[in-house]
Amino acid sequence: MKTYGIIPSRFGSSRFPGKPLAMLAGKPLVVWVAQAAARAKALDHVIVATDDRRIADAVEGFGHAAVMTPSSLPSGTDRIACAAREFCAAQADSPSGDFGDDDILVNIQGDEPLIDPQLIDALAMRLKLDRSVDMATAVTPLRSSGDFAAKSVVKVVTGRDGCALYFSRAPIPCPRDGDADLSSGLYVRHLGIYAYRGAFLKRYVAEPPCELEQTEKLEQLRALWMGAKIAIVRTEDEGIGVDTPEDLERVAGILAAVRT
Repeated sequence: MKTYGIIPSRFGSSRFPGKPLAMLAGKPLVVWVAQAAARAKALDHVIVATDDRRIADAVEGFGHAAVMTPSSLPSGTDRIACAAREFCAAQADSPSGDFGDDDILVNIQGDEPLIDPQLIDALAMRLKLDRSVDMATAVTPLRSSGDFAAKSVVKVVTGRDGCALYFSRAPIPCPRDGDADLSSGLYVRHLGIYAYRGAFLKRYVAEPPCELEQTEKLEQLRALWMGAKIAIVRTEDEGIGVDTPEDLERVAGILAAVRT
């Protein structure tokens, strides 16, 4: 069994073109993510999956692995599956030329330079310890009524087994008789990091998007529609993504404060 941390990284961005190569305290943004992932103890390999040679060159220049993937791939999930296959095909210890059914692949967002390596470890270990689980992902407490109402913030409802029942942009669970008690622990937001078991990832990328996924624009709904069991790992870390140049400045300020 191998565990791969894969970071999808595309050059194109409507709000922030060239974002992966934006400089942050002397290093490209995507390199910060790769360095954080490399500190995760559960990962055997960290790979940046990209469709742009400039990103691959930058990553490799800092000593990390990069795999070129087609720009036509429909999603980040397809990109990690493609990158894992390409990486395994080039490895001498992978005679099949593909990742194994028992392997674990962690999809790490390429715009979160402050990703906690311990969260990566927790997701990988959740799959290693429970073979009934197909995927794992993370949630953090909702802290404002604005986030609870916002369509841009994905909410999650879980069952007693700690696995996801549903993900939605709508405010769920809906408090019929009043306002949501955000201190109850019931209300959580989804963080965009996933761990997949190899066998399920192969099934997932072979399945076309379902109507639920297309309606809410949430890839994980395809997995639920397929009958997947998605374990939920809770964290207090809210995650700080870089979507705009202003976000980059904010992260630079946080890094400067940590260093002083």
